[in-house]
Amino acid sequence: MSDDELRNMTNKFKERLQNGTDIKEIIPDAFAVVREASKRVLNMRHYDVQLIGGLVIAEGNISEMATGEGKTLVASLPSYVRALEGKGVHVITVNDYLAKRDYDLIGQIHRFLGLTVGLNLPMMEPEAKKRAYQADITYGVGTEFGFDYLRDNMVRRLEDKVQRPYHFAIIDEVDSVLIDEAKTPLIIAGKMQSNEDLHRIAARLAKRFVKDEDYEFDDETKATSLTDQGIEKVEEAFGVDNLYDLEHQTLYHYVIQAVRAHVMFEKNVDYIIKDDKVQLVDMFTGRIMEGRSLSDGLHQAIEAKEGVPITEENKAQAQITIQNYFRMYPILSGMTGTAKTQEKEFMEVYGMRVVQIPTNRPKIRVDQPDMLFESKEAKYKYVVKEALERHKKGQPILIGTTSILQSEEVAKYLDEVNLPYQLLNAKTVEQEVELISEAGQKGRITVATNMAGRGTDIVLGDGVAELGGLYVIGTEKHESRRIDNQLRGRSGRQGDPGESRFIISIEDDMFRRFAKEDVEKFKKKMVVDEEGRITNKDANEIIERTQRIVEGAHFSFREYNLKLDDVINDQRRVIYTLRDKILLGEDLIGLLKEMVLDTVDFAVHENAPEELDVLEWDHDAMEHAVNSLFLTPVTVDRSETKVKRILEAMKPSIDELLEFIDSYQENEQVMQVIPQVMLGYLDRMWVKHLEQMTHLKEGIGLRRYQQEDPMRIYQREGLELFGKNYQELRRGIVEELVIFMKRLRNKELEEK
Repeated sequence: MSDDELRNMTNKFKERLQNGTDIKEIIPDAFAVVREASKRVLNMRHYDVQLIGGLVIAEGNISEMATGEGKTLVASLPSYVRALEGKGVHVITVNDYLAKRDYDLIGQIHRFLGLTVGLNLPMMEPEAKKRAYQADITYGVGTEFGFDYLRDNMVRRLEDKVQRPYHFAIIDEVDSVLIDEAKTPLIIAGKMQSNEDLHRIAARLAKRFVKDEDYEFDDETKATSLTDQGIEKVEEAFGVDNLYDLEHQTLYHYVIQAVRAHVMFEKNVDYIIKDDKVQLVDMFTGRIMEGRSLSDGLHQAIEAKEGVPITEENKAQAQITIQNYFRMYPILSGMTGTAKTQEKEFMEVYGMRVVQIPTNRPKIRVDQPDMLFESKEAKYKYVVKEALERHKKGQPILIGTTSILQSEEVAKYLDEVNLPYQLLNAKTVEQEVELISEAGQKGRITVATNMAGRGTDIVLGDGVAELGGLYVIGTEKHESRRIDNQLRGRSGRQGDPGESRFIISIEDDMFRRFAKEDVEKFKKKMVVDEEGRITNKDANEIIERTQRIVEGAHFSFREYNLKLDDVINDQRRVIYTLRDKILLGEDLIGLLKEMVLDTVDFAVHENAPEELDVLEWDHDAMEHAVNSLFLTPVTVDRSETKVKRILEAMKPSIDELLEFIDSYQENEQVMQVIPQVMLGYLDRMWVKHLEQMTHLKEGIGLRRYQQEDPMRIYQREGLELFGKNYQELRRGIVEELVIFMKRLRNKELEEK
């Protein structure tokens, strides 16, 4: 075919789909067209295994492909096919750099075939974002898509929304996006002044606290709580009687955050101080999280602990978990090198299967068995010994670490024997691409946090293959086997030779946090050689068991968080649906009349509950509530015993009010004010509600001893809270609008 004929296939496919052909029927031809276009445009032709990967993704599943198998090119197939449906395809990557690279590179194939391609980056103007979302295929980072969804539900005019309804998403490094990062919800926050003195006093107090005496901290779950003695100390310091009183909720909140900042966050592991600012480090990639801060005053607690200027506090205005955001896509798919170990979670939470795709060329990398040492020192000494031996013959080495602190520790040991190395961690992120691309050259030693783990190609230099390829040393096991496999996969790509080995010690963080008792038992029968290496046959068992425990703990944590968010998710749906109704502006008068009926109904039932004796009904409050709305006030019959009859007696006043509201159907001024008032109340109520739900969540932990499932408490009380707030919202809207209309009527009467 000529280029034009090939391009015209896109129109033919679209026509067939519009005429009711099943998408599965056009996949073989469509894939062939993309493969041919790719060969003409990029001079890259998909391997057969890449076509298989594309099939798995097009059906809404996860294709597991080894590192270096060209996942980027795989995505070009399903994204083309699904874009033919005309509803938009989102291709999601782990960082902006990769999104831009794929948009530039793979976008060429799609543009050649006549599709439009968009790029969605943070800080873009709304108009530019809108254009990006209107394109057939849109590239970007997952969190940014989620934030756009939240921002779309905060706009004041329908035309300010940037997204269109969801259709199909392909997530690159799907395990990183949907599992590792899924612990942190997406939060859009407004700035609030924080109480600086309170933070500083709480920080001083927390420094004096003693673990297990004043507070309890569970290493595994990171749960933090005050003991009775700790509570007494706080009450003494602030001169209050009972810390658990509702009025002291804020104080308790400041103190517990100060303790958390003290015990949960370590400098140069979880955050770094740069230019007097606390900057968070992403635990999974080792990168600085630009512009991110912890919410609910935790960030300010860390600032107080470090004695740097305290910034304004973030108050959530909208939030959603990563899981619940992506579950809104009718079809979700993904690709990664490592997903099989988490298949159960992908199936349960997202309904996706994991399909393993064979490699294009056989894998010849040798993964050596783990070596376990009795101390960190012995471990690092052995790492240096290995590095010296391999370096002598010029073999390149990549040493993987789990934190900045640890990467600097390894560097110290290398300095002692004068080995030259390149250090790559969140402090040296600027040189990242360059350092990684050179890591395969002869004689190179690269020390990196796990940021080296994803999406970057290490190409072997001349003569390196003959020396055995890249040698990867892991110095600590990660909390997830997937990330260990990512590190191993840096070596031996596309049939290259390579070797990997984990050299670890039982003093490592993972064992300290999750296997204290196992390690104590194991130490009793431990056999150690002169280099400090543990030679027991069952040494590997303890490593595997600990990792399984950790993965299980993380899974439960994500599951628990998701259940908590499911409660808010239902509420969020109610609020966002109502918001869209108001923005659409269809039948606002009808909506207002509905609210009037609900408000009157609630006012009567609230003050005359069926379970109370008639003598205990609050007739005055009931009268007051309805008469603030009615044009003709009513007097409630005190002898009436049936709520139904009380409502019937109010019917003339209710009908009069509804007719009055109806009469403003054509009034321009009223029709402009209604949506403004409704949205104002709605947004204020939602911010307040989110804050109350956060406090409710904090308080649940305190009530564990009530022998009741905390989840149930949260669901029940969360529902009650929402009901109460939703009722207040309706009443507020109705009162304000009725008063506005009454004023208008009086003005009209005066003018007459």
